[in-house]
Amino acid sequence: MTTADTPPANGGRRQRSDARRNQQTLLDAAAVVFVRAGVDAPVRDIATEAGVGMGTIYRHFPTRADLVVAVFRHQLDALANVTSPTTGAEETPYEALRSWAGRFADFLVTKHGLAQALRSDQAGFERLHAEFVDRLLPVLDQLLTASAAAGHTRADIQPLELMLGIGNLCIGADTYPDYHARRMIDLLLAGLAQPAPSPPPHRRAVTPPSSTLPHA
Repeated sequence: MTTADTPPANGGRRQRSDARRNQQTLLDAAAVVFVRAGVDAPVRDIATEAGVGMGTIYRHFPTRADLVVAVFRHQLDALANVTSPTTGAEETPYEALRSWAGRFADFLVTKHGLAQALRSDQAGFERLHAEFVDRLLPVLDQLLTASAAAGHTRADIQPLELMLGIGNLCIGADTYPDYHARRMIDLLLAGLAQPAPSPPPHRRAVTPPSSTLPHA
């Protein structure tokens, strides 16, 4: 290949960057559709949400399992990348906790579909389950600690307790159309709220093995 035929280096980087953005758009669209209609939603619904053709989705994710796992990791990364909430920011620590809990509930829609999508890969499912617990438990602990330190919520709630509570409240949403998990989660978090700021007692740091969290 001659020098004239050699594509510019930054052109290759731009193409890779565009490809990543396109894939992120697809994953965002798939996550929205999964929350709305479950992980078995037709691919055409995801294509419509993303504004692309179905062939584009199949080119990136040849199988349903590929798509579900990719959305799972996409949502997991977003939940794990939480900056420390501080008073005076756009959200109070309590609002940050509520916002995260709502997004975690959306994530659980995908997580609950993993077992079916990976029915022939139990080891792969177990690895993804362990990864989500290991990555998200410290984040939830951080959010709870910040909210308690600001006097917004009780300080005796452990992250595993709340994670299990949210997970259990999400069970049944697919079976009962009139059941609204988000509303019940809001009620749960309202029950943690403090009527007035109070100095928090020492909270015991808990980082249990992944195996202690049941597959909700």
